[in-house]
Amino acid sequence: MPASESSREILFELTVVGGAVRVVAIDAATGIEVSIMGPVTAPRAALQRIALQKLERRLTKAGEAGRR
Repeated sequence: MPASESSREILFELTVVGGAVRVVAIDAATGIEVSIMGPVTAPRAALQRIALQKLERRLTKAGEAGRR
């Protein structure tokens, strides 16, 4: 992640849905959000890391689309 993005504020929302956890990662500056689903037994940090990686890809795509 570039240095300028490492200081971004990222919000996480975890919601248990049956035997799964829905994790939403939100970039506070842009309001862009992504979500993933994972098993309840998965470590919270692992689920947040995956959601963050997905958000980073989404932010990169949004930046590329804005340059066209």
